[in-house]
Amino acid sequence: MPPGDQGAVSADGAAARAEKLNTRAASVVGLAVLCSRVLGLVREQVFAALFGGGRIMDAFTIAFRIPNLLRDLFAEGALSTAFVTTFSKTVATEGEAAAWRLANKAATLTAVTLSAITVLGIVFAPWLVEVLAPGFAGEKAALTVTLTRVMYPFILLVSLAALVMGMLNARNVFGVPAMASSFFNLGSIVGGVVLGYWLDPRFGTRAILGLAIGTLIGGALQLTVQLPGLTALGYRYHPDFHWRDPGVSSILRLMGPSVIAASTTQVNVLVNSIFASELGDGPTFWLTVAFRLMQLPLGVFGVALGTVALPLLARMAATGQQSAFRSELARGMRLAFLMTIPASIGLIVLAEPIISVLYQHGRFGAHETAESAGALRFYALGLCGYAALKVLVNAFYAIDRRKTPMVVSFIAVGLNLALNWIFTVQLGWGHRGLAFSTACVATSNFLILYLLMRAHLGRLESRAMAALLARVGLASLALLAIAWGGGRLLLADWAVQSFWPKLASLTLVIGCAAAAFFLCASALGIGEVRELAQALRRRLGRTRNL
Repeated sequence: MPPGDQGAVSADGAAARAEKLNTRAASVVGLAVLCSRVLGLVREQVFAALFGGGRIMDAFTIAFRIPNLLRDLFAEGALSTAFVTTFSKTVATEGEAAAWRLANKAATLTAVTLSAITVLGIVFAPWLVEVLAPGFAGEKAALTVTLTRVMYPFILLVSLAALVMGMLNARNVFGVPAMASSFFNLGSIVGGVVLGYWLDPRFGTRAILGLAIGTLIGGALQLTVQLPGLTALGYRYHPDFHWRDPGVSSILRLMGPSVIAASTTQVNVLVNSIFASELGDGPTFWLTVAFRLMQLPLGVFGVALGTVALPLLARMAATGQQSAFRSELARGMRLAFLMTIPASIGLIVLAEPIISVLYQHGRFGAHETAESAGALRFYALGLCGYAALKVLVNAFYAIDRRKTPMVVSFIAVGLNLALNWIFTVQLGWGHRGLAFSTACVATSNFLILYLLMRAHLGRLESRAMAALLARVGLASLALLAIAWGGGRLLLADWAVQSFWPKLASLTLVIGCAAAAFFLCASALGIGEVRELAQALRRRLGRTRNL
C-alpha cells in the first residue's frame, strides 16, 4: 500500500475510534420509543374497547391517517431527515451560531407552509376522503370528513415538533425528543376519553369527536415538552423570512426526493387503505392494529438506530471519513437485524394470543382478534427490511445521494399497487394480502438500496453481515421451538381463555423464548450481543448509583 494511503487509513481509523455509533444513545432512544409505542397500544386498546372494530373506528382511522401521512411526508420523514443532515453539516463546517440562524429560517418557513396546507386540507376534506376511501359511503363517509377536518391542524403541530426534535438530535440530545410522542399518546388518551364521555357517556358516534379533539391536545403536548430542552441549549426563536439561503436551499433539495423516499411505507399503507375500504367494515382498523404491533419492535430498534445514526453519518460524510462511515453503517444494519429477526418470529408464531391480550376487550372480540392476527403475520415478514431501511436510507441522505432512494421508492409504490391487485383481487386474500404486499415491498426496497450502497462504497462488510445472519438464524431456532411449543401447550385455547391466565402464559412463553435466543446468540459468539449486554450493565450500574 502506498505511504499516502496508509496515512489516510490511519487518520480515518483514528476518526472512527473517536466517534462511533452510540449504542448508549440508541438504547435511550429505544426505551423512549418503547414507552411511546406501549402508550400507542394503550391508546388503541382504549379506543377499540370503547368503539369496537367496525364502522366508527374505520372512519376515525382514515380521518387520522390523512394528516398522519402528511406528518411522515413533511415532518418526521422528509423535514426531520433533511434538517438534521443539513444542520449537522452546518455545525461541523460553519459553527453553532450559523446553525441556529438556519434553524430560525427553517422554523419560520415550516410554520407558514404547514399553516397553508392545514387550511387547504380542511377545505378539501370531502375530496380527500372520496379519493383515499372510495368504499366509504353515506354516514360513514360524512363522519370521516368531519373527523378529518377536526384533526387536520395536527400536521402543523407535529411538524413543528419534528423540527424541534431535529435540532435536539443534531446536538446529540435524544431522550427528550424520543419521549415527546409519549406525551402525544397521553394527551390523546386522557383528553379524548374525557371529551368523548362529555359528548356522549354511552360512547356512540358523537363521542368519537372527543377523540379527534384529543389528538390535537396530544400534538400540542408533543411540541411543548421539547421546548425547555431547546432553550437550555441556547436557542432563541426569532422569525426569519430570509429564505434565500444556502442552508434552506439544501434542506429543500433534500426534502423534495425524501418526501417520496423516506415515506414509502406510509404511502403504501395509504394505498392499502384504499383497497381495504372496499372490503367492508373492519379491515381498515384490523390492518391498523396489526401495523401498530409490527411498529413496536420497529420503533424500538429500527427508529432508535436510525435516529442516532443520522447525525453521526452526516458528520462522517462531511469530514470525508469514508472508512468509518462504511463501518458504522454496516454495524447499524447488523444491530437492526439482530433485534428484529427474533421479534419477527415471535410475532408470527404468537400473533393471536398477543392481539387477544392487548385488544380483546369490550367491543373488540375474538373474531376481530383473529382477523388482525392474520394481517400481523404477513406484516412481520417485512420487519427486518423496515428496520434496516431506517438506517440505510439515512446513509444515502448523509452522502447527498438523495435521488437514489427516491427512484427506488417509485419502484416500491408501483410494486405495491401490483401486488395489492394480485393478492387481494386475483387471489382473494383480503386484508391479509395487503399486509403481505407491504412486507414484500419493504424487503425489496432494502435489498435494492443495499446493493446500490455497496456498489457506491466498494464494499459494505457483507461477509460480517452474512456471518451475523447465519448465527442469528441458528439462535432463532431455539426461540421458534419454545414459542411454538409454549403456544401449543399454554395458549391453544386463547379465544376463550380468561385474561390473567392468558397474560401469565404469554409472558412466560415470550420470556423463555427471548432468554433462549440471547443465550444461544451469546454462545455462538455474536459480538453485538455482548456489546448490548455491556451497555445494559452500564445502564443498570448507573441506576444503582443514583
